[in-house]
Amino acid sequence: MTVLINGTVNFKPEDAIKVLPETAQLMAETRLQKGCRHYVWSLDPAIPGRVYVHENWESVEDLRAHLASHFYSDMLAILYNYEILSTDILKYSIDPVSYTHLTLPTTPYV
Repeated sequence: MTVLINGTVNFKPEDAIKVLPETAQLMAETRLQKGCRHYVWSLDPAIPGRVYVHENWESVEDLRAHLASHFYSDMLAILYNYEILSTDILKYSIDPVSYTHLTLPTTPYV
């Protein structure tokens, strides 16, 4: 069963622009973990200090392995160097039978 992690982490704006470059290599390495389809933290261009979290795992077991790994503890160690103002992160389990891939058109609508 696919597991999605989505949400936000809010930092002081000056901290948000520092934390992402510090975690970039760790994000790249996390993407190589078994079952990791997507793993990205990115800045919101409209709300200073807001970072969006998006993870997509093939299974609950793969996510559990990630949470027990040094990748997760190393990420927390970096994040805790900065003041986290608030978080709102949710975990979703997706039934693969009802899972549909959506595509965007590659040319603008006329």
